[in-house]
Amino acid sequence: MTATRMTGYDRSMLKLMNDPAGRPLYATAARRRVVVAVHLALTVAMEVLMAYFYLSKAEPLWAAIATAVLLLPWMVATGVINGATRGLLELRERALDERQSAERRRVLAVSHRAMTLLLASAVAGLLIVGGIGGDALRAYVAPVLIAVLVTHWLMPLWVAGLMAQDEPVEDEALAG
Repeated sequence: MTATRMTGYDRSMLKLMNDPAGRPLYATAARRRVVVAVHLALTVAMEVLMAYFYLSKAEPLWAAIATAVLLLPWMVATGVINGATRGLLELRERALDERQSAERRRVLAVSHRAMTLLLASAVAGLLIVGGIGGDALRAYVAPVLIAVLVTHWLMPLWVAGLMAQDEPVEDEALAG
């Protein structure tokens, strides 16, 4: 297989994902866990608001506005996680070294296993709701499937953020 050369886009994204300006936000494992938890909470909040928007018979304008307001901190948290992982999931394969490629495969494998469990739980939940009352099933199928789809899309990012390692300590810091 021949190596593909990096494009200008690849170089600019690699530079952006390795920018040291945001490192204090994700320098420790505890901070990365907090950012992932905040991102997860914002995602759940937006999914709940969108489900309300979908299911509400009343004027749900406030739900749409609240979702739009939550979108900005959600995007910031996404950027922090991408910075913490050095763009592991955002960079093209040709911009990653062998260690990063192996890490990407490991993250995708773990998130695939987690999503399999989540999908099985969603199916079981829908089957239980369908057994109890068919009308409720029709009302909740679309929001549940949308929530599962969003989770499927974001699970690798969350797993990568949780699996990211601390930066190595500089030799000068050890000597001083």
